[in-house]
Amino acid sequence: MRLLQRYIFAELIRVFSLLVVILTIMLVFVGLFREATDRGLGAVQILQIMPFVVPSLLPFTIPATLLLAVCVVYGRLSGDLEVTAAKSAGISAIQLLSPAFLLAGVLSAVAFGLTNYAIPWAVTNIERIVTQAVEDIFLDILDSQRHYSDAAKGYSITVHDVQGKTLQQATFLRRDSSGRQVFVRAREAAVEFDLEAKVIQLHLKQARGGLAGADTEGELEETTLEFPLPQEIAKVKARHMTLTDLEVGGKRSQLEYERLQKQLAVETAMALTTGQFDSLANGRAKELSASLQQSIRTGRRLHTEIHSRISMAASCLFFVFVGGPFSILQARRQFLTTFVMCFLPILLIYYPAIFLMMNLSRAGTVDPVWAMWIPNLLLVGLGAGLLRTVTQH
Repeated sequence: MRLLQRYIFAELIRVFSLLVVILTIMLVFVGLFREATDRGLGAVQILQIMPFVVPSLLPFTIPATLLLAVCVVYGRLSGDLEVTAAKSAGISAIQLLSPAFLLAGVLSAVAFGLTNYAIPWAVTNIERIVTQAVEDIFLDILDSQRHYSDAAKGYSITVHDVQGKTLQQATFLRRDSSGRQVFVRAREAAVEFDLEAKVIQLHLKQARGGLAGADTEGELEETTLEFPLPQEIAKVKARHMTLTDLEVGGKRSQLEYERLQKQLAVETAMALTTGQFDSLANGRAKELSASLQQSIRTGRRLHTEIHSRISMAASCLFFVFVGGPFSILQARRQFLTTFVMCFLPILLIYYPAIFLMMNLSRAGTVDPVWAMWIPNLLLVGLGAGLLRTVTQH
């Protein structure tokens, strides 16, 4: 019996390894093409981010690839009447499926590890490469044109020369919060892109500046100006965070919610006491209410990501629970036909149910602790019916 299980397990690993390599290579080129198109990357940057795209794709390719491998192996076993021969010898179908369940459990842990550690690591390195590319483009524009401006953010830079990452005789114009134009001139300005702080830092030496058109100017030996990074670089998505970061972010969001709630209660009480009822709709109370709602949405988003990550990593096990019995029942069919017949309901029911539960959890309608497992429970019900048919007949 152990020999038969080892044989099935070896076949599953062999077929799965081959399929996951082929599918991952195909998706890597699709992912690289999308990154290059969205961010304007060149050939050098594409080659640099290629090693980091692979681990970010594996958590999504592993469940479907495992399902295809199960359909191939068990479909062939059943088509060659090996399942019938094993059952006639007193070996149950559950024993034959146990190697697939073992492999699915291992791959579920691997998928969770990749999602929790590999994806944040890969995204951080991809963003570093993209930031470096943006920095090179920024310096190349200044080196060739001696001028750079961003009308949307209201600032412009003019330089006399560019040496490496140092700007010589640089002049900076920027509009302050009141709409007034402020200028700063510096003998030297060193450029630094800080990805963690999400800002562009300009370290100025021998700087002087003030309001444009004013007679007075201030002087500083050294100072630092900061500009925000482009939004597509600065934005951090929940799925790119580790589980520890998600938990810390959730606790921070909860503390912020409690602080804002207390502050809103004080502001409301003061407005009611002084009779300033208009401030409840248009003043500080309105701003606090908006911040409070944003804090709630952030907390829900992080909380949902934690449970959806665990649930989707465990999908390997539930895919096998459905695909194994189904491929045995479809013994006479081609394995690709069996895979399509099995994966199509998953594609049309399981994934939409996942996205529905995620949206409802983020909206606060349901609790993600149990809601994110509903799609997996649907697969359990379907797989239990198929497994009962296999074991009885």
